[in-house]
This record gives sequence, structure tokens and C-alpha cells, in this order.
Amino acid sequence: MTHPSDAVVAAGRLTSAQTLAEAARKWPEATGLLIDGTRLTWAELDAEAMLWAKGLIAAGVKPGAHIGILMPNCADYVRLFYACGMIGATALTINARFKDDDLAYAISHSDMDVLFIGGHAMPHMDFHAMLCRMYPSLADWRGGALELQDAPGLRAIFNISDSRDHGWPNQTAFLDAGARITDDRVASARDAVSPDAHALMMYSSGTTAHPKACMLNHRTLGMIGAAFAERFDLKPGDSVMNPLPFFHMSTMLPMAACRASGAAQIGTAHFDPGEALRLMEEEHVTFGYLSFPTLVNGVINHPDFQTRDLSALRYLHTVGPAETIEKYMRLFPQSHYINAYGLTEATGVPCYTDPADPQADAAVVSGRPFDGLGAKAVDPETLADLPPGERGEIWLSGWALFDGYYKDAEQTEKTLVDGWLRTGDMGIVRPDGRIVYDGRLKDMLKIGGENVAALEIETFLCAHPDIQIAQVIGVPDDHLFEVAAAFVELAPGATLTPEEVVDFCLGHIASYKIPRYVRIVSDWPMSTTKIQKFKLPRDFSADEKIDPKLRAKAS
Repeated sequence: MTHPSDAVVAAGRLTSAQTLAEAARKWPEATGLLIDGTRLTWAELDAEAMLWAKGLIAAGVKPGAHIGILMPNCADYVRLFYACGMIGATALTINARFKDDDLAYAISHSDMDVLFIGGHAMPHMDFHAMLCRMYPSLADWRGGALELQDAPGLRAIFNISDSRDHGWPNQTAFLDAGARITDDRVASARDAVSPDAHALMMYSSGTTAHPKACMLNHRTLGMIGAAFAERFDLKPGDSVMNPLPFFHMSTMLPMAACRASGAAQIGTAHFDPGEALRLMEEEHVTFGYLSFPTLVNGVINHPDFQTRDLSALRYLHTVGPAETIEKYMRLFPQSHYINAYGLTEATGVPCYTDPADPQADAAVVSGRPFDGLGAKAVDPETLADLPPGERGEIWLSGWALFDGYYKDAEQTEKTLVDGWLRTGDMGIVRPDGRIVYDGRLKDMLKIGGENVAALEIETFLCAHPDIQIAQVIGVPDDHLFEVAAAFVELAPGATLTPEEVVDFCLGHIASYKIPRYVRIVSDWPMSTTKIQKFKLPRDFSADEKIDPKLRAKAS
């Protein structure tokens, strides 16, 4: 295993807020954040975060407290994140897609001290109405002590940027109360926070009944941001377009890279392909951190795509089947495509392809872990290490591992084994240390006694020019025990039928792998940025079943 650079190690000695102060000192006039028309320099962002830190102190927030943030992307979100770091509180970034049950669980399970909600999302997400529905007594609450039986630790709620007056404490009340706190008090608090203190509590989605709360400290967040900036040579004047939500590590990690390097972060509350293209041209975006085919497809299918000047774009990052990635490479010939592999438990994304790697490899190789991190493949049944090049469960080690799941020692013990993180993902670790992701360990189908990776079928389906996204699940079958069912999103203007999808598979993949059920869809059940396969419907009728043998005979 290689060692991290001195710069990466040094980044681990500072908290997120301390790194922000350094960015404000080094690059005071450089843009640090641009989001939906709000532009803040590094100096402005540091100064405004300090105002919010004063508000937290005035609200009685202590070091180690868990501060809930339930908002869409906005500048206030970033101010509050840094303010938490200034006083040693943990920012609990809540998935804005949570429904009542998951939100109630997170508020109670996390021992949340104070909750901030944002009216920015109206009318799409009315968090005030949602909380009143969950806790009826809040309908008559007008500030003061909270006494919620199902959330006894929650002391206060602040309703930020909601034009409607519900009588709840708002942003003005929060900041006015902090006016009596001195700058020196905040500066002293910031200096006292240890890099080993928790910066983030983030609920990771999965197939369990409730999401698990991952604990991430400032040290690993600072190191992974510096490692990202180092690999891609980010510097002041660079700009990273990242429209993903702040409650996801695919945004928190690039944000850490920007504050480590002086690059600008460009975000939005709602992704609009036309607006994204305008900003990419006008802001000379150098790194398109779009991450998922849904966003890239929106850009390339927009009528402005052919006319905008994207020559500044050095890197484009997204993940997907090889055929999809190869298409993006052709459409962005001036950019270097970046593949990646990661999970929240490894501080987001600890593995990217290197710009020095052959570009053709990037379509199939997930990348090389950052220096100081290890990777191996393990037999998921025997837990024996596998030789390089053999497929197994990916295990990771090194400085990027999370601190465990909050209040879940049993699951933490199962996940962190002798200094290694069991990812639950299948793949290959090549002799050169690069990782080839090959689907979820549990995302396997058992068809007629054969183990089949859903990713294998999905990758093949995405080779069809009319298919943008394919997701495959297993459904029960009387004959084969389980068969593949494919959910398919078509390219704009395409009119593919389920039968034509099956016809595309005939003679090209093994017959038992051909989906017996195909549904054409336009919407997906999403967590943050991932499609939640376990929520895809399994209510297939006998009339929907397509027999590949009959299709072959008919042709």
C-alpha cells in the first residue's frame, strides 16, 4: 500500500471549518460557492458561517450535539454546515426525500438536538406540514421549549427561508440572537475542535427497514478532499459543477476538495439541463461532477448542447454501464472521463480513475484507491482473501473508513472487520490495485441454479441505442426459481416495446439471462441519487410474461 502525500496528511490535521478559514485567508476574493444566483467568495462564506455559528451558540448548542439540516440545496445549507464545524457540533444532513416514517426514525434515533428546515423547497416539499403531521402538537407551537414524546431530545426547530409565517422561530430570530456572541468566542471554539470529532452524520440508504447512520469525522473528510484535489490538480480558478444534494457524499466530498484547493463549487436546488449548460459555458466549468446518467442524459439531449462552448471542461464524472460511458466519451471528446467507486462508509468516493490512465480503461475500470488506502477481494462465504483478478466481495482499508454506525455496535462490528470495511459490493481488484466494480453482493439473481449479476444484464440492455437506463431485479418463477425482470427507461423519442427488448437479447446473451418481464418506465423510486431497486414493483401478471423461445420461433 502506498502512503498518502504530505499535503493529504496535513489536511487531516484541520477540521472542515479550520480549512474554510485557511481558504478565506489564501483566496479571499475567489469564488467559493455559486448556487442558484448566490455567489460567495471564500472570505464571505467564512464570515457568514461565523454568523450562523454565533446563532448556534446562542441557541445553546454544545460541542458534540447533532444538528439536523432538512433543506434543499441552498447557500444556507453550506453556511450551517460550516457553522456546526466551527463549534464542534455534528451536522446531520437529512435526505430531503425522506417520508414521514424515515424522518421520524432519524429524528429520534439520532438524538437530534436542534432541527433546521427550509421553505426553499415549497411547494415540492412542505417540511413544516410534514412535521406537524408527524407531531400534531407542533401545529400550535410558537417557540419555546419543545416537549415531543417521540423525540424527547429535540429542543428547538428553526424554519429557515419560508415566506409563510407559521409562528415558528425563523432565520431572523436565529441570527438576531447570535448578535450578542463575539467573534473571539467563535474563533476560540473553532480552534478547540479536534479533527477526530464527527463532522457528519449521514443516513445511508439500503435494503434494511431503516437507513443506517454513518459517522464521519473531520480528519477523513479533509484528507479525502485533499486527495481528490491532488489527483485532479484542482486550484483557484477551477470550478466544479455538482448539482447533487448536500445530504449526499457525492457533494460533500467535492466540496471538501474545493475548500482544500480554492476551486469554486457550483450547485443548484433543482437541476435544469439548459441552466447547467449556460453555467458550464459562462463559468468555464473545468470539472463536470454529474455522477449519474440521468443528469448527463439531460445535458446531451438538450437543444443547447450543440451550441454551448464547453471547451474548458477537463473532466466529466459519471458512473454507468460501459456502453453508456463510451457514448459520453464520444460526445465530450475534449474532456477526460472519470469513473469511480465508493460508498458512504468509505467517506464517499475513495476510488477514481486517474487522468494518466488510458482513457479506454475508464469505461470498465472503477479506478485506483487514493494513496494510503487498500483494497482486496474476499470470498463472501469463506472470507478468504482471493488472488488479484478474481471476483469477490470488495474490502477496503486505510484512513477513509468511517467511525461506525451510530448506536448500532452489532452492525458496525459486522461491517468493520480487523481494520477492513466489508462493502457488500462485488468486483475485482486487479494486480495493479485498480478496482472493477461488478454489482452488489445481494444484487444477484438465482436463475435455474445459476448465479447471475443483475449488472451483467443491465449493461447489455444499455448497449441498445434506444435504452438510457436499465434496472434488473429477480422475480419468482415456478420453473427456474427466479427470472429476470427489467425496468427500462428509453431515450427521448424512442418507442421500444417490451417484446423488442427481449428480441434484442435473443442470440446475444444466454437464454436464461433474458428478461421474462419488461416494463418501460419514465420515473424511478430514488433515495438520494440511487435507484432503490427494492422499491421496484414485483406485481407482474402472467399476461406480462414474455417467452424468449416463442419470440425466437416467431422471428
